[in-house]
Amino acid sequence: MLQSKLPDVGISIFSQMTLLAQQTGAINLAQGFPDYDPPLALREALARHALAPGGHQYAPMPGLPRLRQAVAAQVARLQADAPAPDPDTEVTITAGATEALYGVLAAVVRPGDEVIILEPAYDLYGPAVRLQGGVPRYVRLPAPSFRPDWDAVRAALSPRTRLIMVNSPHNPSGAVFSAADWNALAALVAGTDVLVLSDEVYEHLVFDGVPPRSARQHPALRARSFVLSSFGKTYHATGWKVGYCLAPSALSAELRRVHQFVTFSVSTPTQHALADVLAADATDEHARGLAGFYQAKRDEFAGLLASTGWDLLPVPGGYFQLASYGRLSAKGDLHLAEELARTWGVAVVPVSAFYHDGYDAGLVRFCFAKNPATLRAAAACLGQVPVQL
Repeated sequence: MLQSKLPDVGISIFSQMTLLAQQTGAINLAQGFPDYDPPLALREALARHALAPGGHQYAPMPGLPRLRQAVAAQVARLQADAPAPDPDTEVTITAGATEALYGVLAAVVRPGDEVIILEPAYDLYGPAVRLQGGVPRYVRLPAPSFRPDWDAVRAALSPRTRLIMVNSPHNPSGAVFSAADWNALAALVAGTDVLVLSDEVYEHLVFDGVPPRSARQHPALRARSFVLSSFGKTYHATGWKVGYCLAPSALSAELRRVHQFVTFSVSTPTQHALADVLAADATDEHARGLAGFYQAKRDEFAGLLASTGWDLLPVPGGYFQLASYGRLSAKGDLHLAEELARTWGVAVVPVSAFYHDGYDAGLVRFCFAKNPATLRAAAACLGQVPVQL
């Protein structure tokens, strides 16, 4: 009889709520994907490379050189206070940030190693650690800011700590690390062999005039950090499943040892299309414009819900909105999420799904990466939920 390696893990809450949306016809604000297309230039580039002869076989394992060069050049422009990554040894193209994250954990976590995870956290983190034989050590981020309590993180450190996983902008809260947070993390790991996995897939979505900051922009963190990014998030193309990892050459080499046996390489025409668009955007107009684009959506959605019973938490970055429903219901968040889809026509994610122990803070998560018509329709439904308390 087969014994499951993850006996307590079922289908992800995102898949569950999307299926419920499909079954009920509810507006899907649950799963984090846009309902609009990638930029036309990117779609045209993909069509061009998909139809052109000669570009349909395996790409080099670390990624097409021209794409890695384009990534390194953009990172150098956007992070001018940090050394440019070497495209040959420090940039690895992966099948989405998910594969990169799993590959990093498989490369560096050994049985018995401890990995610190800040919760609420994306539901991949814990199971991926456990599949390597690692031991997740969870530290709860205090609401409503969801900024780390660094004393609590320090208390979780042990001689067995191998890695700390951080996520800024944060999913699900949108919290963004400040310079003080990066300094605190650097001080925490100084003098140790602890590595950092920095999930920065929403890196360009930082609002209210705050400049984005990366782990690799901190001199003391750069040498020990794997930094993950996602073309899917940046170019509204989550279904393309292309991301990349930036890391020092020694760390990248370990990731590539795993990557070559997981996917080996990513779709060749897709990599060419992304390289075309990056090379053509020498001023990084698209990346630099994302903050304003999504901030407008954040503000529109908040305005639509302003006179309702939903209490919205601040959103410094990302494309998710957390909301407290204490004035609307005393039910658990999963029960409420199911009721919202079935009765009120909107699918959301219960935030308890982001905690390993199902901790329920009475919050749900909306995705506002949607067309204005979708946000208006969803807000109209959500506004009908009556105030109970």
